[in-house]
Amino acid sequence: MAATLTNPLRVGLRQERVIPPQCLIVFGASGDLTHRKLIPALFELFLQRRLSSEFAVLGCARRPWSDEIFRQTMAERLQPAIAAHPQSWEQFSQGLFYEPVDLQQPEHLVRLAQRLEQVDRQRATRGERTFYLSVSPAFYGSGARALAGAGLLADRQRSRLVIEKPFGTDYASAQQLNRVVRSCGQENQIFRIDHYLGKETVQNIMVLRFANSIFEPLWNRNHISSVQITAAETVGVEQRASYYEQSGALKDMVQNHLTQMLALTAMEPPGRFEPESIRNEKAKVLQAAHLASPEQPWTCCVRGQYGSGGTAERPMASYRHEPGVDPHSTTETYVAVKLFIDNWRWQGVPFYLRTGKHLAKRLSEVTLTFRDAPVRLFDAAAGGVSANQFVIRIQPNEGATFRFEVKAPGSGMRSRPISMNFSYDDSFGEPSDEGYVRLLADAMLGDPTLFTRSDEVEAAWRLYTPILEGLKQSPDKFPAYPYEAGTWGPAESDELLARDGLLWRRP
Repeated sequence: MAATLTNPLRVGLRQERVIPPQCLIVFGASGDLTHRKLIPALFELFLQRRLSSEFAVLGCARRPWSDEIFRQTMAERLQPAIAAHPQSWEQFSQGLFYEPVDLQQPEHLVRLAQRLEQVDRQRATRGERTFYLSVSPAFYGSGARALAGAGLLADRQRSRLVIEKPFGTDYASAQQLNRVVRSCGQENQIFRIDHYLGKETVQNIMVLRFANSIFEPLWNRNHISSVQITAAETVGVEQRASYYEQSGALKDMVQNHLTQMLALTAMEPPGRFEPESIRNEKAKVLQAAHLASPEQPWTCCVRGQYGSGGTAERPMASYRHEPGVDPHSTTETYVAVKLFIDNWRWQGVPFYLRTGKHLAKRLSEVTLTFRDAPVRLFDAAAGGVSANQFVIRIQPNEGATFRFEVKAPGSGMRSRPISMNFSYDDSFGEPSDEGYVRLLADAMLGDPTLFTRSDEVEAAWRLYTPILEGLKQSPDKFPAYPYEAGTWGPAESDELLARDGLLWRRP
């Protein structure tokens, strides 16, 4: 009560829907994602009292663990969260179970079905099941087929299938995988996860646009001159070299995360706030998007690869010297692309997307730059006149910043830019939930709003097909320019914007 009195913005928080009784079945339960993201997210939902007492998690993997070993392993890896809530963990962990399963072995699926019936009776989960494929992407299709073949996806109302990214490796493979999963269940049963969509400020893009009359009239080509979408990381590839060598930054980040932020930023207002209305508009805008030059994609795409850098106290090895990386690798750790959207709202407005590892700062943001005033009436203070910008900060320090010109102090009439900031933490007095908390809850509730539909996935892959084909056919036209670790990427990326008289935003 005291927090509500001191901060009225917190009124109404934590009134989310309670997840009905069900069993979450996680394939790949011995893997990294389960103990780093999934179980912590479920425990957070439990602490928020959003999980009913009739809830169970059945971990599945090939390791011959028991229920108790699974519980102990998760407990060992979830400190110090458990140390802060030991009694809650004790209660929560009673709903954790384990069954050794190889999805390629039919007899294992028979045993799994029997175990699920047992869990249903023991935990009163009433046959509500969410199957989560946290396995190698190579097994998404065969895993879905195995579950469907065992009849575990037959109940269209009470069974759901969550599939991790990456969903395909190119347009053709995404089409094929969509055909497979659609043959195993209805579209409303399939939840293709993109954890960026679980972030509070990504969802806030829709609220800012469609709940405020001051923004939506300006959100178009008449007032906005360019849009930048950035996802920068300060870390390198760490332990993911084997995966990263096959994907690179384009497939790992741009095709999914950044393209979903593009869709939310550029989509038309949905007729109603319901899952299919929102996903329809996202699909439409992605289908209208294209590279600035699809015929010559090397002119609108810059690839980079980090070299060594850092300081004497914190040296950073080059990508080619990371464990597991080919010493002659040409895989990109940085990529920037220029896009256009051919529709009435955005015709002629360039969209610039960039992402990279070992960059100067960790941040994800969307920057909308407004057109200059038609007449410059006032002199500028030191630094010159800056364009108005609206920046939506996804991470860290979730919030938004609006930059505009005001009169500089003094007797003259000179202008200078200032920033008006909104911070989630400062305004609401508590940090936002981690993305998987929201997405797991929505999947178990059967709400597909924040999950990508099949046509969205295919449209996103189609968008970057000219680059992927160009890399195969003419790799010399797509060099991975070197850049020093700890900087903002290769100089060639700056030239991508300089041709239009623009600069990347430097936070």
